[in-house]
Amino acid sequence: MNDLSTCGALTVDEPVASRREVVAAALTMVVAAGAAASAQAQASSNLTFSNPPGLSSPPAYSHVVEVNGPHRTVYIAGQTGVSASGKIAEGFRAQAVQVMENLKIALNSVGGDFEHVVKLNSYLTDIEANANEFREVRAQYFTNKSTLPAATLVQVVRLANPNFLLEVEVIAVLPPKV
Repeated sequence: MNDLSTCGALTVDEPVASRREVVAAALTMVVAAGAAASAQAQASSNLTFSNPPGLSSPPAYSHVVEVNGPHRTVYIAGQTGVSASGKIAEGFRAQAVQVMENLKIALNSVGGDFEHVVKLNSYLTDIEANANEFREVRAQYFTNKSTLPAATLVQVVRLANPNFLLEVEVIAVLPPKV
């Protein structure tokens, strides 16, 4: 036979919640839901999503996401060797320069520059052939050697478009907006 106390059914010995306890519990849930909604609305108002003029207009993501708080954290999507007009630069060096110019545009759109970059993730399709050239181009943009970002360089089989030879994404930290 089934023991009602082990399957979660209410037995005669268990107390039944009073109407006052049910109302108090419901009110607590409403207040908690309101606080959560308020926190979510506040978090949403601290976020800015943008595709700055001078960069291509992607249909499925934002180039720049900015979080404003005690400081601003800015996440910049992986940039490739594509101009705002959609033209892919020819050759590795030209693509590397276009990537850095795109990053510069994105950083400038939020009032930043390369000195604000704290993390740099770089994806190359051929590290052996292009890493040194990439480092040379990168050094032209990260000129302050005392503020070099943490960096990762990874080789990938291919990028979103087989004509892309590299992609670089960054995270930057800036002073708060006033």
